[in-house]
Amino acid sequence: MKKVVSLFLAALMLMSIVSFASAEQTEFNVLSGISALSGGYDSNEVLLAMQEQAGVKITWDTWSDSLSEVVGTRISGNAASKNPIDAFQACGFSNFDLMRYGAAGTFIDLTPYITPEVMPHLAAILEAHPEIKAAITMSDGKIYGLPAGEQMGTAGIGREKDYSIFSVPQFAMINKVWLDDLGLAVPTTLDELHDVLVAFKENDMSAKIYGNDAGSTIPMSTGFDEWCWGQNVFYAGFGFTNWINDVCMDLTVNQDGVVNFVSDDDNYRAAVTYFHDWYADGLMDLEMFSQDTNQLIAKCTGGRVGVATWWEINEIMGPHAADYVYLPILNGPDGTSNVTLRTGGAINAGQLSITAQCKDPAKLLSFYDLWYIGENVMQLQYGPIGVFFTEKNEKGQWQSITDEEARARFNKSSGELKSQSEVAGPKLILSQYYNDVWEMEARAQERLADTYDYWFTFVKDFSFYPQDCVFTEAELDDIDFYRADFESAVKEQEALWIKNGGPTDAEWEAYKATLERCGMSTLLDIYQTVYDRYVAAK
Repeated sequence: MKKVVSLFLAALMLMSIVSFASAEQTEFNVLSGISALSGGYDSNEVLLAMQEQAGVKITWDTWSDSLSEVVGTRISGNAASKNPIDAFQACGFSNFDLMRYGAAGTFIDLTPYITPEVMPHLAAILEAHPEIKAAITMSDGKIYGLPAGEQMGTAGIGREKDYSIFSVPQFAMINKVWLDDLGLAVPTTLDELHDVLVAFKENDMSAKIYGNDAGSTIPMSTGFDEWCWGQNVFYAGFGFTNWINDVCMDLTVNQDGVVNFVSDDDNYRAAVTYFHDWYADGLMDLEMFSQDTNQLIAKCTGGRVGVATWWEINEIMGPHAADYVYLPILNGPDGTSNVTLRTGGAINAGQLSITAQCKDPAKLLSFYDLWYIGENVMQLQYGPIGVFFTEKNEKGQWQSITDEEARARFNKSSGELKSQSEVAGPKLILSQYYNDVWEMEARAQERLADTYDYWFTFVKDFSFYPQDCVFTEAELDDIDFYRADFESAVKEQEALWIKNGGPTDAEWEAYKATLERCGMSTLLDIYQTVYDRYVAAK
């Protein structure tokens, strides 16, 4: 009987630790980063309303300049301070920082408080989005910081599934007027595109259609391994798109959860071999390895380029935009293709941590739970309803103030108004908020629709390696040791093979040996371990 009573009392004690009803502390000290353009937090009407709702009073200690130095000083002396900091907000802690301060007892584990009783809004989000929970769960299984991040995905335009706006960063486009003049169809394979590019060059279509100088036609122009304007989307015809040469971003993960680098696969070798012929024949821009975006845009707006890649047609083609259409994902020599999806909108946990000196974490976290309500997020990010948001549209979405309205009412641009009102901290902007709460920018809506309704029709495997996996200090040390050399070896050799041809069998074997010396197997093992841990945390 005594044992039963003891267990019952222990349970009561545990409940009291995380009890939402505890009133032991209602005034809290929060040290926070802040924009130099901000009007301050003491009189911020959104923050004041949220404090009143939660029944707390926050004393803000805000810093823009010298934030890291102040944080270092205050965090080291917090335990002995007469006015200890209860929470650090918007200080940009890395996962390594969180682990270090968590292990030392400086930051508390928030897991017991992220419950329907204490933080109902955040708890509901983590239940609906286990990938967010995985992104903030450290390698010791604990949570030392609340989630922050901005998603902008297809759920924000009402699609059933949510994929990031960055899923397919490169959209390929082709001059339809040139095709029509030559009596050619929009290509569906790489071989067909090759023949089209030859026709563009031989018929000097820039001069013929737009009256440019003779010989000014560039059949295809891109950058090399660039974000939205590289050649990488055309590699889909060989079973992958490596997008840019970043180790994380070059990773693929199949439906069985197996992680792989494409850079030593046989189809990667086949791709660089294939496109060398295009480069050697002048079908790819000879300046693709050196030009910047301004040079590419000048060529495109000048009517010289038949095929290019970019975020969207209008922005890069300017006055000739109406003459272009999007190219589909092109099948390769074997009649197949595959697009490697990118992740986006990484979640981080470094924007709000509670210290061990906080006497009533549950009470303070009841305030921060209000940060996870859609309309509150909207106002913390942009500004109050009645100031930055003026009315709702027919769909019930809040509409942001226009520049003209902002200047007439406040003598500021809408951007200045946002900067003055924005609050830094654990803001989590979910894709659904753009659908349910406020309206997304029209250009973003269009791109998401293009991604989901057009480009995704060519995607066979929707698996991707998450950007926000959590690494241990040892894992990060190993990655830092190998990463630069590994990336350089891949990128430099890829460029050389496209320019000069190859690789021969001997060159290919030597290249793979070089990648091993640069730590490829070690890196792959780390990324696989981290991915498996991420999946387990979900």
